[in-house]
Amino acid sequence: MKDMGLDSYRFSISWSRIYPDGNGQINQGGVDHYNEFIDALLANGIQPYVTLYHWDLPQALYDNYTGWLDPQIIKDYARYAETCFKKFGDRVKHWITFNEPHTFTVQGYDSGLQAPGREGNSDVEPYIVAHHTILAHAATADIYRRRYKPTQKGSIGVSFDVIWFEPGTNSPEDVEAAQRAQDFQLGWFLDPMMLGDYPSSMRSRVGTRLPKFADSDVSLVKGSLDFVGINHYTTYYARNSSCGIINLLNDTLVDSGTTAFPIKDGKPIGDRANSIWLYIVPEGMRKLMNYVKNRYGNPPVFITENGIYVLDNFIAPSHNYSNG
Repeated sequence: MKDMGLDSYRFSISWSRIYPDGNGQINQGGVDHYNEFIDALLANGIQPYVTLYHWDLPQALYDNYTGWLDPQIIKDYARYAETCFKKFGDRVKHWITFNEPHTFTVQGYDSGLQAPGREGNSDVEPYIVAHHTILAHAATADIYRRRYKPTQKGSIGVSFDVIWFEPGTNSPEDVEAAQRAQDFQLGWFLDPMMLGDYPSSMRSRVGTRLPKFADSDVSLVKGSLDFVGINHYTTYYARNSSCGIINLLNDTLVDSGTTAFPIKDGKPIGDRANSIWLYIVPEGMRKLMNYVKNRYGNPPVFITENGIYVLDNFIAPSHNYSNG
């Protein structure tokens, strides 16, 4: 990295390496490992950007109380995060509490494609998990700001996974669908942290299945970000949908009333990289940045992930792909 001229490096700390059981006894070997790694980065002029949670929930916490489905996780996560502030915060100046909370919420507790692979009660579980994640971030940010930031002078944020959505047509229904798709992706997490509550489209469409923030929660959640991390790779078309068959995929997509695809009228939205889901649409990044600026008051933004998959530097031409 030094030879490449890099001046920063983002990496993730594994919760289980610090607390093998999720709480209880600290694993000093894990602490020593990260101390050595952080020191090596700094010795080579590379600033660490540390992600505290990258989808690796300690198994014991899931076995004991189903992890993110139980509010106990808020305290256990905050304790783990504070331990990291104590052990590494004298040198780490950029903290990312969660990597892609939308991804592990939907993939883990809705579609069941990622750990812990739950899909039995996806009409409520993703919303509960997301709520506890937001509260865990807020509690952690509050601890950091009160106890550590005055001396450590660091900042704290979240890295959000964000596809940009273009309306599939110019119809009012599809324009509204593109906004709803964004509400049920980025807005689901960023609206509470910046504006104090979930998007109105989520409130109206999810109803009582969407948890509510207590007044005391709002005071912690709103304004809990020093910066917004963005993981952006691609852009899709979004269209209005009332088709219940999509329920076979996941319920949060049904709730959003949208369908999203990279193909329109037999033509892809851009050249496809060497991955089935990733299409190259550079203007999507600019539109996303302007959206974040205008909706959320121009917060500091770090692009924490971006790029394409390639095979032998070959990018598949768009004319090879169609709806079929």
